[in-house]
Amino acid sequence: MTQAKSNPRHRNASSLLLALSFLSALSFGAAALLAQDAPQGPIAPPPDHHVTRIGNEPEPPAPPSLPESEIIKRFSQKEDEYLLTRTHFTYKKTIRIEEFGPDGKPSGEYVLVMEPARDPDGKLYEKVVQRPQSTLQHFYLRSEDLEGLQRIPAFPLTTTQLAKYNLKYLGKEQVDEVDCYIFQVKPKTVDRQKAYFEGVVWVDAKYLEVVKTYGQWMTDLGPVQSIKDLPFNLFETYRENVEGKYWFPNYSRADATADLKGQQIPLRIVVKWTDFKPLPATPQATAPRNPSAPANP
Repeated sequence: MTQAKSNPRHRNASSLLLALSFLSALSFGAAALLAQDAPQGPIAPPPDHHVTRIGNEPEPPAPPSLPESEIIKRFSQKEDEYLLTRTHFTYKKTIRIEEFGPDGKPSGEYVLVMEPARDPDGKLYEKVVQRPQSTLQHFYLRSEDLEGLQRIPAFPLTTTQLAKYNLKYLGKEQVDEVDCYIFQVKPKTVDRQKAYFEGVVWVDAKYLEVVKTYGQWMTDLGPVQSIKDLPFNLFETYRENVEGKYWFPNYSRADATADLKGQQIPLRIVVKWTDFKPLPATPQATAPRNPSAPANP
């Protein structure tokens, strides 16, 4: 991840391989994800990484130094702050979708670059700033097919959303040399009209802010696909420190396999947010059209 050298909490996404398996309807299994943009293959990542596994019947974790309710309260308050603050920043968002051949090497890709813009009413939205490029062999994508990605909330556990979830403390773990509390997140109920997050969050044990998430969005019909016709739903997302005090998502990745007329096509999507800069102040500025909050509150 990109971060100021003076910041002691530097996180290097390429240094972590994590396999998760925990008690939930997701059955995450051994989902191995390497956070890097030029992988060797979609199925078998290099073996020289430490793997931490959370089993279906984990040992009872030692209680955190703070009450669990206090940890949750504090990180959700910071989620409120980051949700509001990010609407006042511009950035470059690059979406890269890769196909992989039988040899495990990339055989085609689709690249879309976007950034925030304001409409005549002052509302923020994401516009395409570079013509999409595609060498995909099995799929044809349009920029509007990726609109579902814009509806994935970047900050799912704000204070207004907490009452809709059950959070379970799973223990502690280091993420890129940062001690973190781990919480399992499950919606109390699901329905047809609104998607809810189900997965795991990592919370910096010192500063009590979310530094990583892994999971999917659910309705009563099951996992929500973020891209039309492509089976991406489980995303691992890292965050970056901006201006030394805000933690915004800057790297998100998902692996999947598409069944195309009996042919199994391994796929990967990587979304990167870079070049965060404050937006120029304007009295007409309002919340973005697709803010990082649930689309149907």
